[in-house]
Amino acid sequence: MPIDPKIALGAELPSREFSWTPSDVQLYQLGLGAGTRWTEPAELRYLDDRTPQVLPTFATVAPTLHETEPPRVSFPGIDIDLAKVVHGHQEVEVHRPIPAAGKATSTGRITELWDKGSAAVVVQEQTVTGSDGAPLWTARSSIFARGEGGFGGERGPSTKTELPDRAPDFDVTTPTLPQQALLYRMCGDRNPLHSDPEFARAAGFPAPILHGLCTYGIVCKTATDTVLGSEASRVTGFRARFAGVLYPGETIRTRIWRQDDELTIAATVVEREDAPVLGDVTLRFSAA
Repeated sequence: MPIDPKIALGAELPSREFSWTPSDVQLYQLGLGAGTRWTEPAELRYLDDRTPQVLPTFATVAPTLHETEPPRVSFPGIDIDLAKVVHGHQEVEVHRPIPAAGKATSTGRITELWDKGSAAVVVQEQTVTGSDGAPLWTARSSIFARGEGGFGGERGPSTKTELPDRAPDFDVTTPTLPQQALLYRMCGDRNPLHSDPEFARAAGFPAPILHGLCTYGIVCKTATDTVLGSEASRVTGFRARFAGVLYPGETIRTRIWRQDDELTIAATVVEREDAPVLGDVTLRFSAA
């Protein structure tokens, strides 16, 4: 079914009630590589059995943690083959630190729809409210759907964050595991692009790729550990554009520039001559 912008744009998405436990938080953060510094108290705070501190990027998996079926790209006026879709960008704004356990409700809508000619970009926003009625976080994301353009919409903005014209304040490398995607998919993202070699080849990749949201979480954790002393509660927002792919087992290079209450970040792949993997990355934080 082609995209119908008259139906899709502004469409309300089904609300969802969900909950999570400290074990869910531990699983997610293990999926990002938490525990590498297994004797350091700051690192072990991510994996505490009762009250693990929660990275804001947990918001990207919390509503779908226990799903075991591949996701469907089906919204009002939109129905797209999963093999055509890649993540465009992701942003999480937390209104208060995410608790180690909780119940919440998410509501969402399609906020933007752009026609790139050969592809379409679909932007959605999800607002999550805790069981106490107070807002927890707002998540905004986009998908890039190959072959789904040409429906007559506007092309949309094209913006790019310029990196500072100086050496980074921090330059960190983070290895990933060969089984990183197989571990991370236990957090509810069962897209076969990350686990099935034949599906990945059919989608145009030589092998399964790491989830973009896994890379997203790894880079957020790296910046939090490096600049904020592993104090996840200080992060108030994290945004990135998915600029390239990372294969499990490759190494992420994270360059970080600090200015006031914001970090500008570039994430690249060491083994492929610093090919970009995340771009337009910003992390906002509060004072200690």
